[in-house]
Amino acid sequence: RISYAPLWRTMKDKKITTYKLIKDYEFNARTVNNLRHDLSITMVTLGKLCEILNCSPNDIVEFIKEG
Repeated sequence: RISYAPLWRTMKDKKITTYKLIKDYEFNARTVNNLRHDLSITMVTLGKLCEILNCSPNDIVEFIKEG
């Protein structure tokens, strides 16, 4: 299972809101919804988030072993 918990921490630290992602960085609201619900995103989106937040993928997503 994937979790975007690291993303929310990183965004809070960098003072970037989901509103700012949509308005200033032209993210689709559906993409933000996918992030909120721990659904998959594209590698392009992951790359854009890394660039915006000046971070690595580990600061955005974590993979959680089930079981």
